[in-house]
Amino acid sequence: MADPYQTLGVARGATEADIKKAYRKLAKELHPDRNTDNPKAAERFSQVTGAYDLLTDKDKRARFDRGEIDGDGNPAAPFGFGGGAGPRPGGPGGGFRSQGFEFGGGEADMGDIFEGLFGGARGGGFGRRQAVKGANLAYKLAVPFTDAATLAPQRVVLPSGAIDIKLPPGVETGTQMRLAGKGEAGPGGNGDATVTIEVQPHRFFTRDGDDIRLDLPIGLAEAVEGAQVKVPTVDKPVMLTIPKGASSGRTLRLKGKGFHKKAGGRGDQLVTLMVQLPTGDADLERFVADWPGRSGNPRAALGV
Repeated sequence: MADPYQTLGVARGATEADIKKAYRKLAKELHPDRNTDNPKAAERFSQVTGAYDLLTDKDKRARFDRGEIDGDGNPAAPFGFGGGAGPRPGGPGGGFRSQGFEFGGGEADMGDIFEGLFGGARGGGFGRRQAVKGANLAYKLAVPFTDAATLAPQRVVLPSGAIDIKLPPGVETGTQMRLAGKGEAGPGGNGDATVTIEVQPHRFFTRDGDDIRLDLPIGLAEAVEGAQVKVPTVDKPVMLTIPKGASSGRTLRLKGKGFHKKAGGRGDQLVTLMVQLPTGDADLERFVADWPGRSGNPRAALGV
């Protein structure tokens, strides 16, 4: 039931930008992924997230500022109940005064008052308190490129412990996964957790929709004569046939070696050949100097 302003270290008049700035700083320091050996950090991270959720909800923040709910978002105990202080006699007609409210004898409908505070149905003249679920939690999960392409299981560390999650087909940066009941505990049950995926870049693979692109270096002899070469994929290396006379920029297709599609099946891997010439090879230089085909113009189709 901590004060959310104190939890985030901001003043009561803090702007939304101030609140977000404070939350980002604390969340970065306390995130469970960075504090796997410190359970207190995970607990503190949950408190910070709950405070942020409350203060960025304009309605909840206003209700907290008015004293209608506590720092956990639960209805506050009304008129001194629950704190050991009962109503104080006073006022005309045998009424009583409590926390700034005065009621005449028999004129106030206590059921309406409790219903307004708790938002619940009345029974026997008093409202029934609605149990509030625990706060929702939000996480960002960095997923390696090859894991995203192959849908490898990922481990997420939550305050309640580590769990393995299954990535959905078509996963990409920004994909959100809802983990029901994995948020903070509350009187009405646990809140939920939302995991936002961030696919990490790869050092030689790039994504093109559901396809994967790869620039593949090949030697001059492989390009001229053709060859069978080993090519990396997100699954495992495979053999690829280089046709005779292959030029740089030619793209070959490896079926079913791309990302898993939402509608089923997989994209392809598109392999672009990049012919690499040796440097300082005197024999090659002499061959080209005497080669009859050197007089051709490979840029003729461009009009130059």
